[in-house]
Amino acid sequence: MTMTKLLRLLFAPILLGVFAHFECASAQTLQASAAVPDCDRSCLTDIADTYLKGLVAHDPKRIAWADSVKFTENNVQLAIGDGIWGTITGLGSYKLYVMDEKAGEIGFFGQVQEPSFPSLMAMRLKIVHKKISEAEMVILRMTNEPKSIVWPDPVLDNKPVFTEILPAAKRRERERLISVANGYFDTLQLNDGTLFTEFSKDCDRVENGTKTTHNSKVDFTSVGALGCEEQFKQGNYRYDDRLRARRFPLVDEERGLVLASAFIDHSGVLGEYKLTDGRVIKSPIRYPHSFYLLELFRIEDGKIRQIESVFVTVPYGMSSPWLP
Repeated sequence: MTMTKLLRLLFAPILLGVFAHFECASAQTLQASAAVPDCDRSCLTDIADTYLKGLVAHDPKRIAWADSVKFTENNVQLAIGDGIWGTITGLGSYKLYVMDEKAGEIGFFGQVQEPSFPSLMAMRLKIVHKKISEAEMVILRMTNEPKSIVWPDPVLDNKPVFTEILPAAKRRERERLISVANGYFDTLQLNDGTLFTEFSKDCDRVENGTKTTHNSKVDFTSVGALGCEEQFKQGNYRYDDRLRARRFPLVDEERGLVLASAFIDHSGVLGEYKLTDGRVIKSPIRYPHSFYLLELFRIEDGKIRQIESVFVTVPYGMSSPWLP
């Protein structure tokens, strides 16, 4: 055996150990740097406010954009400066922020003014190195909605529950929070009374500015007086055929928040169906269409306590530009 081969045999394990050490150290350094957000909650809020100010001013140049940007309005991809950028005249006073420092995401619920009417709005921004790379907006213009559901004027009350920090015992990890929110969509899909998630007893839901739980004044739904769990246990939403293209881009573990996006598909085929209490009712939905939504969940101790969503009617089976 030559001296060169002998040296290789002797030192190879040492060299491999050194390389493994540096590789592991490098990976740990990368993980540590990735875990430290470059934009904290204050930074995310400032960027969202700058975006909204630029939007109202019809001036995209005021905003720091990433090299590659995707912008959608009501699930249609548009150029920056198009759509709401040209028609907005102001913002309402209602402001609900939700933030994910780790993912660099911020969500916002509010109201936009256009020349003829105000509209509810939900928004999501993706921030990379303090620049906006994604902007997703859902704008509920009542004049565009079918007359089969006539939404009352929105009641935009501030909800402190969305900003309260949870005690450690009532928090859940990111993956678990997403699972609870995803279970809500599973429960809503072809709702037959089976629950795939858990609700707190005081769970409430606000849809398009209307409280649709514990609210006997809601006249377009017969179940508005019931709580979240009771509505689903009765199987009231059997006409929701599919909850698809689900995304959960934003999670705040300290506050138990998940911002989700999805489509609710309605085939319109179902005429009558039986509730779990034996009553037979007529489906309120008898034509094909889909809802596209941004929905916020507050989850405490693994149970859903508060829901807020803004959704719009879109063509049946519409695809999402946010999925591959």
